Amino acid sequence: MRAVVVTQPGGLDALEVTAVPVPDPQPGWVRIKVKAFGVNESEVTTRAGESDPEVTYPRIPGIEGVGVVDQAPADSGLRPGQQVATMMGGMGRSFDGSYAQYVTVPTGQVIPFETDLPWEVVGALPEMFQTAYGSLARGLDLKAGQTLLIRGGTSTVGLSAATLAKDLGATVLSTTRSPKRAEELRAYGVDHPLVDNGRIEEQVRALVPDGVDAALELVGCSALPDTLRTVRRHGTVCFTGALAGQWSIPDFTPFMIPGGVRLTSYGGEARDLPAEVFQHQLDGIAAGRIKPSIAGVHHGLEQVRAAQADVEAGTMGKPVVVLDD
Repeated sequence: MRAVVVTQPGGLDALEVTAVPVPDPQPGWVRIKVKAFGVNESEVTTRAGESDPEVTYPRIPGIEGVGVVDQAPADSGLRPGQQVATMMGGMGRSFDGSYAQYVTVPTGQVIPFETDLPWEVVGALPEMFQTAYGSLARGLDLKAGQTLLIRGGTSTVGLSAATLAKDLGATVLSTTRSPKRAEELRAYGVDHPLVDNGRIEEQVRALVPDGVDAALELVGCSALPDTLRTVRRHGTVCFTGALAGQWSIPDFTPFMIPGGVRLTSYGGEARDLPAEVFQHQLDGIAAGRIKPSIAGVHHGLEQVRAAQADVEAGTMGKPVVVLDD
């Protein structure tokens, strides 16, 4: 088969399309014929050699993918030709990922679905919808009628969280550093776009005097203290990402957290996106209730370099690579 292989870390030219053996699934694993995959920041860092220590080279990157079952254990409940998605769980890091015509993954991280949506749409969804849904459901336990603040709203997870929260029935406040992107946030259902100058507590409290019920932190620890002050007593902040690059707070003390405000985190896996939830999301896209964040569609493995260049350029939305038969 053909695959994109990183033999050693480097620039975009480290992404080499080459012929490799079709992988044989281990016991309890599934082989998927890849139809499309999203391209993510974490794959850029893997290519550059800045990823987790678990990454070794040569490596086929790719932390998510969609396609059809090619081979599966008899007791898995999966059948050849069935539409499936997969993501995370070590894909593209501790074992070879989805930048290939075939990928093998543990059965437990395979999500079956049925849809007539094109592969270029479905391919953008698994990682960003899993992260967004997991943050809202597991991290924040968000309910219909509540208010949600998304800090880092123009990221793919931020945009996904906004459209999923609106589908749930929440009121959404979301931040952008660029005034020009405020209307783009509205297109994803955001009720109150906020221009983030580093301190947004006053803006939030002007709209919700007692503070929001929940806040999703995607900017990172540099923004976290301010985000904590936007939440009502007994409300919750979920730390999911660090777009600004700061993952820790020097000399942290619990007394930095306002009294009564709850702080949690989310960093989940495929199992946090149940098949029925993913199916609901796909049906919502087909019905026009949910808007996926797609930056651009690239065809063929040779276009992976262009897709990663889009990520490095900060293009709004998820680049997708489609593998044409």
